[in-house]
Amino acid sequence: MLDACFDTLPPLPGVGYKPQHYREILSEPGSVAWLEVHAENYMGDGGRPLAQLQYLSQQFPLSIHGVGLSIGGEGDLDRAHLDRLRKLCDWAKPASFSEHLAWSTHDAHFLNDLLPLPYTEATVARVADHVSQVQDHIGRRMLLENPSSYLWFEESTLSETDFLAEVAKRTGCGLLLDVNNVFVSATNLKMDPRAYIDAFPMELVGEIHLGGHDEDEDEHGAPLLIDSHGAEVVDPVWALYDYTLDHAGPKPTLIEWDTDVPDWPVLRAEADRAAQALTRVPA
Repeated sequence: MLDACFDTLPPLPGVGYKPQHYREILSEPGSVAWLEVHAENYMGDGGRPLAQLQYLSQQFPLSIHGVGLSIGGEGDLDRAHLDRLRKLCDWAKPASFSEHLAWSTHDAHFLNDLLPLPYTEATVARVADHVSQVQDHIGRRMLLENPSSYLWFEESTLSETDFLAEVAKRTGCGLLLDVNNVFVSATNLKMDPRAYIDAFPMELVGEIHLGGHDEDEDEHGAPLLIDSHGAEVVDPVWALYDYTLDHAGPKPTLIEWDTDVPDWPVLRAEADRAAQALTRVPA
């Protein structure tokens, strides 16, 4: 086994790793320079998935993306889940770890969704406390991802960008900027996505995500976008990505595709397109 260790993600494209692409990633990576996995898929003991991931972690920088911590939940974080996460990070030694600004638990119930939060001072305090607990427990800095939104909370007193910046200020965490989430939220809430990018604290961004979404309509016939991670990145999101890079400079960029996963050449082509966008941006 090679003894590689990658401390940071390069400002190049990565993809969400799927086991069916294992051999092709090794033999035909194209522009893909790093890989990301969902933490909860690799918390078991032994077996082929862990063996393959361990080998890949010696060949590529690895990002671990959590989906089950319920950072925004009102209750305490699950200590057993944190222990499993720390064990995974200890052996995988990822160059990056991230989670969502969302909640998915209530009492003993787990909801299979990433649910939004009101942006208030009380929520800032709760999320900041949870982020600090995670960072202290796993012994590494985390990135916090902006969510996809489908509604406003009347009680919110902060903008989403100000909320994220304040959590980062209190905890020292970084931010993960999902450009598709920005586009989805802006469409659903009738906001200007470029204004959101203008307000985002780019100096805190450690990773960018790009993904596909589904198009629907609400009960009034207005466009409703669903963050599905099950399709190619659409041209308006690519355009918003170019606008983001003009503000942020080149950043590690993930192509996120989690449902209806295509054959490797399709996913690699999305990464190649991100690579072309990155080469046009001065460092």
